[in-house]
Amino acid sequence: MDANFKHKIDKSKIPYCKILGVKVSAINMDWLIAFTKENIKKLSGDYVCVANVHTTVTAYEDKEYRMIQNGGILTIPDGGPLASLGRKRGHQEMARTTGPSYMTEMLSQAQGYRHFFYGATPETLKKLKAVLAEKYPNAEIVGMISPPFRPLTDMEDAEIMEKINHATPDFVWVGLGAPKQEKWMAEHQGRICGLMVGVGAGFDYLAGNIKRAPKWMQDLNLEWFYRLLQEPKRLFKRYLITNTKYIWHAVVRGR
Repeated sequence: MDANFKHKIDKSKIPYCKILGVKVSAINMDWLIAFTKENIKKLSGDYVCVANVHTTVTAYEDKEYRMIQNGGILTIPDGGPLASLGRKRGHQEMARTTGPSYMTEMLSQAQGYRHFFYGATPETLKKLKAVLAEKYPNAEIVGMISPPFRPLTDMEDAEIMEKINHATPDFVWVGLGAPKQEKWMAEHQGRICGLMVGVGAGFDYLAGNIKRAPKWMQDLNLEWFYRLLQEPKRLFKRYLITNTKYIWHAVVRGR
């Protein structure tokens, strides 16, 4: 993070619920859309983290990552258990606000926002470009970059920043997966034109690589279970460990 970076918006006025040390924004989608529309120019150079049980437990155990989670302008409650706990702690308007849904909401707006996509594979970006043209024909897509799956050299990083900034986007959607995307956004805070938003598997959802859970499962906080059924080998250990830790530390101990 840039220690000299100053938010252009008074962050103290944004409601939050501290869960395992993470200041999760106590908001809902209507609040988020209104806030974005009102402040989009002031949000340029800042970033939004998308918090779920996995990222919150990781932040609880990793001070540096916790500082990154708390260092952006918002940490939206993508995980239903975070929003549910927030309501139990008195934030009655707090509701699950997912990164992919935020992205599609802003793509569908008629304000002429400019969108840049950073992350995923070239194949996924190709699919994504076709889907965007079909579903969001009025959205202005100003660039896409699939970075290499290795640390970037200083020259490569500078070239990527130049391409993004030359495109002058309003939004830079970052699909690198956690915690890589949050670290990337924090490292580029104040250096990137546009609001950076880490959307995890958002590119894969929109491109059709991964199916989102039916709405009834989303409403019951069961999207994680739907993902588990799709990728059991990769996600079983993560969900078993992080969900257990979350229940113990956040729900039982009230951290």
